[in-house]
Amino acid sequence: MDATWITESAELDDWLLANRSLPLALDTEFERVSTFYPIPGLVQLGLGEEFRLVDPSVAEASAVFRGALADPDRTKLLYAMSEDLELFRHWLSLEPAGVIDLQIGAAMAGAGFSMGYARLVEQLFGEVLDKTVTRSDWLSRPLSAAQEQYATDDIRFLKPMYQWVWEALEEKGLVEAVIEESSRFAEDLAGQDDPASHYRKLRGGWALTRQQQGVLKALVYWRETESRNRDRPRNRVVADALLIAIAEKLPGSVRELSNVQGLPSVVVRRYGEPMIELIREASDADHSSLALIASPLSRQDQTLYKMLKRLMVQAAEARDIPVELLAPRKRLEAVVQARDLGAGLFSDGWRQQVIVPVHSRLEEVLAS
Repeated sequence: MDATWITESAELDDWLLANRSLPLALDTEFERVSTFYPIPGLVQLGLGEEFRLVDPSVAEASAVFRGALADPDRTKLLYAMSEDLELFRHWLSLEPAGVIDLQIGAAMAGAGFSMGYARLVEQLFGEVLDKTVTRSDWLSRPLSAAQEQYATDDIRFLKPMYQWVWEALEEKGLVEAVIEESSRFAEDLAGQDDPASHYRKLRGGWALTRQQQGVLKALVYWRETESRNRDRPRNRVVADALLIAIAEKLPGSVRELSNVQGLPSVVVRRYGEPMIELIREASDADHSSLALIASPLSRQDQTLYKMLKRLMVQAAEARDIPVELLAPRKRLEAVVQARDLGAGLFSDGWRQQVIVPVHSRLEEVLAS
């Protein structure tokens, strides 16, 4: 299939407006090796049986494209969309709405959890996709014929995949579930981008005292700001493990900071003084309301987790849904720690619907 390029923003506007009633198949290619922010390399769009390749500068200049991304009433079809949404968030400063993640939909439809795009295409449509240019240079121009074919292949199966998913989910009564889960997943991804809460991702810091975790929160926030300002990956500023070690030791001087094992001398020279000042301020702050990093489950909690997991497996198998999608480990751990199904979002929405047959037993286990 020959690739068709759109080279002017006005042309992109017209094409999108002329086909506004159709779901928009969407994918991106980008580079992210030594930067904090992904660098857009290509946007791939599909409407019906028409597929277009668009340079980022053209897409960025298109008001209709931006509006289509943000329009909750215009369906966007993506596959494994987390990195695409992050790209749009940082590149275009917008949160796409009305998104459907067909990887989630395929899992609900019975294809298996976290199925790769190429594998699902082969399974559903019998075509083997060439993935040899996946990691090629998407910023240079012109793209090779192999790159153009790869980029087009990444969107040309989204519409038939969408049709297959919808038919399967209509039979299972789960059409609204994939819409809900895709939207919730997108919201969760956006929330994880908050630099003030990023410290809670450093699970290795759970054993720190409340004061030390308060310092860790301040250090992580500082690193987030520095990484974004310098456009450098987090671990190329200061690695997670080193931030935890610094928070544990609470150094009071640059000399003490330099004694933290593994901390590069260049970090001490560049950031030593401001880091020590930040540590002092955070050490003296009131952390009584700090949300602590989740600790590993105790042996008693692990037993409870396994009991709940068995019931979740029963509910998932009854609806032919992967238990990893119905009850991800983090959600189920939250239930265990809070002794409340609501903590894992099992008290409303599609998950509540699916666990109805085992709901009373789940409550009994939590109350025991």
